[in-house]
Amino acid sequence: MDTTDDVPEAPGTTDGLDAGGDATRIALVDDHEVVRRGIADLLEDESDFTIVAEVGTVREALVRLPPARPDVAVLDVRLPDGNGIELCRDLLSVLPSVRCLVLTSFSDDEALLDAVMAGASGYVLKQVLGSDLRSAIREVAAGRSLLDSSTTTAVLERQRRKHAQDDPLRGLTEQERAVLELIGAGMTNRQIAERMFLAEKTVKNYVSQLLSKLGMQRRTQAAVLATELRQSRPG
Repeated sequence: MDTTDDVPEAPGTTDGLDAGGDATRIALVDDHEVVRRGIADLLEDESDFTIVAEVGTVREALVRLPPARPDVAVLDVRLPDGNGIELCRDLLSVLPSVRCLVLTSFSDDEALLDAVMAGASGYVLKQVLGSDLRSAIREVAAGRSLLDSSTTTAVLERQRRKHAQDDPLRGLTEQERAVLELIGAGMTNRQIAERMFLAEKTVKNYVSQLLSKLGMQRRTQAAVLATELRQSRPG
């Protein structure tokens, strides 16, 4: 079945490929028709803007935006069949050149960071002034980002924390990791020293250091962690 047959075309849009000339081609994705039309009316008066699509769902957007080839997609965060952040990611996979501007009624740090991770070029509240929205669209259309350095820093910190959760051994040296592995195998310091051709005192120092880095007090805790990590490895 042709999925476009039952997708209604919004009035006032120009999905044709010749629309707009050198004007910035804009697609609007919002499930509230009044909001869509209000934004469209706000933008259509600008000679450097052309509205090429207006849709209200993720499904419609994925059907109609690729052939409309917008330069900028203004995406509502909350949509009835998904959300604008996931849509941003999906659109960029098929339209790498599109610039996504996420528009929302709510100031939500988590959603902001998610939008950044999805590849959005900007994040604007619906309470924004009309002149500021037009400026925001021009900025992202020109290839610039509306995301300030504090936002970028927050995203990097989030990635760092996620990596820390994924790799509990991130702070250990190769030698300390090897000692931890042997602790998990049930070896004593003397046995580890013999295996690694080290002095027993050196092994004892390694054990103290790795326990401190892992935030542990007892050797048995390290042994349990080593066993869990070994069992979680594929194969």
